[in-house]
Amino acid sequence: MKTDLLFGIHCHQPVDNFDKVIYEIIKKSYKPFFQTLKQYPQFKCSVHFSGWLFQFIKDKEPELFSLIKELSPQIEFFTGGFYEPILASIPSCDRISQINMLSNFIEENFNQKPKGLWLTERIWDDSIIDDLKKCDIDYVIVDDYHLIASGFNKSKLNGYFLTEDSNNKIALFPINKDLRYIIPFASIENSMNKLRDFTNEDGKNAAIIFDDGEKFGVWPKTYEKVYEKKWLENFFQKCIEDEKINVTTFSEFYNKNKAISLAYIPTVSYHEMGEWSTLPNISKEYLELVHQHMDKEYLIRGGIWKNFFIKYDESNWIHKRALELSKTPNQSEEFKDYLFRIQCNDVLWHGVFGGIYLPNLRDNAYKYIIKCENILAVENGYKKYDINIDSYDEYKFYTPLLIVIIDPKTGGQIVEFDLRKSLFNLQNTLTRYHENYHDKIKKIEKKDSDDIIKTYEKADDEIATIHNDDNLLSTTEDIELFKDWYIKKSAIDHITDKKLNKENFKSCTFKEYGDFANQAFDVLDVTDNSIKLKRDGGIYKEEKKNTTLTKYFQFENSKIESEIEIKSEEKSIMNYLLEFNLHFQDYDVLTVNGHNIEDALHFENSQLTILDQSINKTISFHFDQCLDIYVYPVKSVSQSESGVDYTIQGIALGFAKDFSSQLNLKYYIDIQ
Repeated sequence: MKTDLLFGIHCHQPVDNFDKVIYEIIKKSYKPFFQTLKQYPQFKCSVHFSGWLFQFIKDKEPELFSLIKELSPQIEFFTGGFYEPILASIPSCDRISQINMLSNFIEENFNQKPKGLWLTERIWDDSIIDDLKKCDIDYVIVDDYHLIASGFNKSKLNGYFLTEDSNNKIALFPINKDLRYIIPFASIENSMNKLRDFTNEDGKNAAIIFDDGEKFGVWPKTYEKVYEKKWLENFFQKCIEDEKINVTTFSEFYNKNKAISLAYIPTVSYHEMGEWSTLPNISKEYLELVHQHMDKEYLIRGGIWKNFFIKYDESNWIHKRALELSKTPNQSEEFKDYLFRIQCNDVLWHGVFGGIYLPNLRDNAYKYIIKCENILAVENGYKKYDINIDSYDEYKFYTPLLIVIIDPKTGGQIVEFDLRKSLFNLQNTLTRYHENYHDKIKKIEKKDSDDIIKTYEKADDEIATIHNDDNLLSTTEDIELFKDWYIKKSAIDHITDKKLNKENFKSCTFKEYGDFANQAFDVLDVTDNSIKLKRDGGIYKEEKKNTTLTKYFQFENSKIESEIEIKSEEKSIMNYLLEFNLHFQDYDVLTVNGHNIEDALHFENSQLTILDQSINKTISFHFDQCLDIYVYPVKSVSQSESGVDYTIQGIALGFAKDFSSQLNLKYYIDIQ
């Protein structure tokens, strides 16, 4: 009896990722992989490329595309959503359209009609089965953990299973986690020994590995190992020569063998995704439980992927904006294409890769959100709609040059601030969240960084995988870890005291006496170009003193006018702090009142001018009185495949004014 090796690679890059990044990945991973595969025509391989990446390669790397086409007789192509969405997170009509787009691309270019589907991030939900059958899909790639979580024996998953919903059945091929962690990180000898372990009776002897193509050349230390030291050549050669291994495809295995059994699996993904998506209030306890009882992983399941919409407000907002736009009737083909690009999964979550922490991914999502809005050509008026599904309506105001959205629930903040011609959202900021791995980050000296790299070299011909290497959480930078207790958008109202300074504003440790920054406001009045909000709250110094804060916004072309009025029973001198957080594309070419943004700044002025050379815009704030102005770059700390990322997410602007009992403050924002 032989092991049936089902080997596949999945290749994807976020929509509109930097060209230089994609070319580097093509050079280090995709091109050498297929050049190596060409040398071994007997090695059968399954391949999935996201549609937009395939189109990029076809248009800009025709030599590689022709090579893949030449190798198509030994390749089984898998379909999926064209722009790599999480299928369970988008509407049914979009799901079907995206799958058919990629299937048609494969059929037109490679003369294959795909029967297998690569499930993005292996996010399974029964709700997708009906649509998969409408797209003529027979089998889907999942993980062994999907079945383990349902109670199946880990050692008896070496084939495919059948599941059903609404009388539609589909086959599930579970990726073996051990192989996912071994290939290509272990030595050839250890890899081959593992493959031989799968020898069993027909239909239950499949060694299933279908994983990121970037592991072959882009992940740390893999290019040297896989190509320079010829690991991949040796692997292909050994698999072909080994009498106990039969290299086959998923379609051949599916057509030749019966299912192991019927299976019903929960809404789940691979084990690591459960860890990353666990909500913060229970994540520490979850990790402790997992570490104590790894032998009972089938009983310990983490979060579900959609928890990222709860965990990161910014993720939820992008997702819900896409859902809102998806409801648009009579969509043009151009509109649909922009909408599908917004649905790309990468920006919506965070694990061992940057995801929601990468500003350029969020910029790309908002670019297509604004393009969709511009196609709809609404240039004045407003729309009232519960965009983010929190039972409160948001108010979206249109001018020919701006789209501004006010969220009454979240302190009456400005939560979206779109420059329509620049296709840029100034409000694309990120709240500073606490992540569990923050506690593991350690500072090292530059001279020690080479030692960290050497930790990837575990033994002869073996390297560590980033899945479980805490050495990645080392940095030579002086990082500052701060956590925000409110959503960090704009027009936030704080009541503090005279101890406010640029340091405690930056660290979010100033004393808050009011209940206006993150509590709901009532909408008093709304017109086509204005809104008035009020909150009857309090100032809590020694005891609550009733306080009413009213704010008014008016929108005209590229200008926002606003007025703040505070009436309070508190007689002592307090400090009102109006906070704005704005996002920009390139902070190296940004100045605030003529100063570069490197650290916290303080001004006493009635005006503030931001010059942004990257989009060639000047944003100026004009107040009717002099204030203390505090400015600092908002930086996030996140992990990625390359280590610790310290990223500027925006700049925070604080406009502070003393008052006692009453305050009236007027200002306007002008964009030129």
